[in-house]
Amino acid sequence: MPRKLIEVALPLEAINKEASREKSIRHGHPSTLHLWWARRPLATARAVLFASLVDDPGEHLPEDQAAKERERLFALLEKLVNWDEAKDPDSPTLWEARHEMAKSLARSLGEPPPPREDREAVLALLKKAPPVLDPFAGGGTIPLEAQRLGLMAHASDLNPVAVLLNKALIEIPPRFAGLPPVNPEYQAKRQPTDRFPRTKGLAEDVRFYGRWMREEAFRRIGAFYPALSGQTVIAWLWARAVSCPNPACRAEVPLVRSFWLSKKRGKEAYVVPEVEGGGVVFRVKTGAGAPPLEGTVNRRGARCLACGAHVPLEHVRAEGRSGRMGARLMAIVTEEAGGRGYHAPDPEHEAVAKKAVPNWRPTYELTYDPRNIWCTQYGLTTHADLFTPRQLLALGTFSDLLEEAEERVYQDALRAGLSEDPTPLAQGGRGARAYAQAVRVYLALAVDHLANRHSSIASWDAGYTKVRSVFARQALPMTWDFAEANPFSESTGSWEGMVDWVASALEILPASPPGTARQANALDSVNGVPRPPLISTDPPYYDNISYAALSDFFYVWLRRNLKEVYPDLFRTLLTPKAEELIADPFRHGGKEEARRHFEEGMRRVFRHLRERAHPDYPLTLYYAFKQQEVEEDEEHEAEAVASTGWETFLQGLVEEGFQVVATWPMRTELQNRPRGLGANALASSIVLVCRPRPKEAPHATRQDFLRALRAELPKALRDLTRGSIPPVDLAQSAIGPGMAVFSRYRAVVEPDGRPLSVREALALINQVLDEFLAEEEAELDAASRFALAWYEQYGYGEGPFGDAETLAKAKNVAVAALEEGGILLARGGKVRLLMPEEYPEGWDPKSDRRLSAWEAAHHLIRLLEREGEGTAARLLAELPPTLAEGARALAYRLYQIAERKGRAEDAQGFNLLAASYGHLAVEAARARGVVQEGLFE
Repeated sequence: MPRKLIEVALPLEAINKEASREKSIRHGHPSTLHLWWARRPLATARAVLFASLVDDPGEHLPEDQAAKERERLFALLEKLVNWDEAKDPDSPTLWEARHEMAKSLARSLGEPPPPREDREAVLALLKKAPPVLDPFAGGGTIPLEAQRLGLMAHASDLNPVAVLLNKALIEIPPRFAGLPPVNPEYQAKRQPTDRFPRTKGLAEDVRFYGRWMREEAFRRIGAFYPALSGQTVIAWLWARAVSCPNPACRAEVPLVRSFWLSKKRGKEAYVVPEVEGGGVVFRVKTGAGAPPLEGTVNRRGARCLACGAHVPLEHVRAEGRSGRMGARLMAIVTEEAGGRGYHAPDPEHEAVAKKAVPNWRPTYELTYDPRNIWCTQYGLTTHADLFTPRQLLALGTFSDLLEEAEERVYQDALRAGLSEDPTPLAQGGRGARAYAQAVRVYLALAVDHLANRHSSIASWDAGYTKVRSVFARQALPMTWDFAEANPFSESTGSWEGMVDWVASALEILPASPPGTARQANALDSVNGVPRPPLISTDPPYYDNISYAALSDFFYVWLRRNLKEVYPDLFRTLLTPKAEELIADPFRHGGKEEARRHFEEGMRRVFRHLRERAHPDYPLTLYYAFKQQEVEEDEEHEAEAVASTGWETFLQGLVEEGFQVVATWPMRTELQNRPRGLGANALASSIVLVCRPRPKEAPHATRQDFLRALRAELPKALRDLTRGSIPPVDLAQSAIGPGMAVFSRYRAVVEPDGRPLSVREALALINQVLDEFLAEEEAELDAASRFALAWYEQYGYGEGPFGDAETLAKAKNVAVAALEEGGILLARGGKVRLLMPEEYPEGWDPKSDRRLSAWEAAHHLIRLLEREGEGTAARLLAELPPTLAEGARALAYRLYQIAERKGRAEDAQGFNLLAASYGHLAVEAARARGVVQEGLFE
């Protein structure tokens, strides 16, 4: 079987650049159809699928010609991953990509390649391509991009929320592609020449009936959302409150995380709490200044403003569990001509809010999950508890209107000429009833958007001056002060805004060829796929995300709103959890039981996929989990780092006969994803390209494996570091090429005949990684080697001069020379390294008599943090190449040390330099008038 491009080479830098760029593309992007956790950027999935179908040129051309052909394919891939090139399904770039895939397919079938300009012939060949299956479809990125490339897409997932999202992305749109809107407003002005490609007509109807729902909802409940002095309210800001535990006080204690309303320069606003008559009143101030205190509650507890008493969190929890936690209106934010208006609480507004009586409450219990659902210990134990009565009233009203909207769409669709075919949407219907149900599905997704902004878990963002979503992180935390948005405003949280998010995502979908999405566990996912599929998937990450528990937040509303449309999908009260393939110690009775559930489940999945996947195409798996454990080695001296998540995942893969044939570190996580908010969060995924291991694969001893690792892993690591993979991702990325060596053997055995486990293999891979970084350290100048050793022991703190003198002699350098070189200070018998911000501005390496890689690295970090990449690149252009390369190597080694020592703030700077180095090098080369081609290949 011919090797595919993904098994040989990829233009990683271009793919990662576009994957990272997707974080800034929001409106009109498919990811905004509905929230899903750890969603893959479309660019990455598109590149992986294309390269999995296209033959590597080396399979049919001499190497010199193959290299040129790869460059041509790389140029195409660089265009293909660009959203601006790919969002139009009829773009020349997409047709060129389809033609390349069709050429490879024709070669495998022994057929002549189709002419580039014959699109019908290209599509006819692509129909013979293996269908693409994602058995863990989640947010639908992989099936959607398969469909965009012209391939038959099959999505399956156990989670009904994920299944619905995939139906909305790939299954429903092709059924109604090309139809004009049915709403009476359009029908009254319809012209014979009108064209509505793909789902533009459907999207227009979603907008139209969404507007009708707003008008009708306002008629019913608008009185509960009053204006303030003629200005529309954006949000009411509330603070939860409990009674003071001090018996002599018993005042109401407002629980406030922050009193800031706006931190925007020149538009500052904040709440000033004042004690009057034994209670707390809130006043609002605008302009320069700051709140008298940041807040009243933190992780250590709260403080009573009336008497100053400490309020333990256990008291707060007890009050909440007893139903005695209330809420006080703290401020009101309005829409005004000059921007936001900030106002003190109004008693009438507070009274109106408390009069709201919801017509439905989701009284289902929240899942017990202390890792991700923290609000239950404060008395918020049901889904209804996550909302105020007014929020429940609004969500219930919009939900009630869905059925009425569907009936309106149905009648209008009949008048517009759609068939009276009664076949429902869930059974493949295409008539007026199915169309009306399709509109209802997308409007139900808008209700979910509304729930994500209209909950008492949603807080106020004083930086952007808007309401945050519930899932600012992958958890249901406890929110002390929260924002209650107005669905009838024109700002964040408005119903019209939610509908527009959905409609804008809908109208950009490819809507061809037909796709399918169904509820099934991964073992059953292949059943029903007509031919052996090409499998590309993003399996669950051990215990990283509790998808089922978190998605219940949306499921309770989707079930209420769509169980008549998809009765089988929403037959259970909450999402199924027993079969979910995650390692949840609370669900499975302990850590060991959870590990066993995950490992055995993944092993069964891999066995099934190996049996059913198309033999001519590689399996591609995404993985981005990071969980490190430190263990003593056999001599109880060194440390070996293993990853439980990786271990259990890879153990199943290897034991079921898969071989890793290529690994690609991809910047696949959206950089605004919840867990990416920390500076050193894992930013890349590893895409493992796997084939069934040949039956004649050899055995190897531990020493054979270690020799092969030492021979092959350093080259892969050099490629990774020179491609500027961030240090935070390096240990994770090293596992890929290391496992490629390990998995090529049928077994690796110890001298006593015992098979080497994946855990032990991972420890050896990390050992070789350490050796690689130590080798790079040995090539540094003496001053840098001294500074590195000193940093490992003391960081940027002080150490004894005697220790510095001893270390300096060992490195063949003098402390005085190091001080003259500008990297340390020696005063009063103490020595310390200078921090990046202490390095002087205007440094000229040409006039520095004692240059060191350490000094260069710290100047680069200072410039990156303070002035950006442009200035840093100009400095890099002036450095000697060996010094520049040393600064890069230092960043990786220093990050490794800082992370191990718990110096998180230092690690951020080192990670920044290493991650930026590739871009800096390109810009530096341009500044010198030289373009270093092939830097990231």
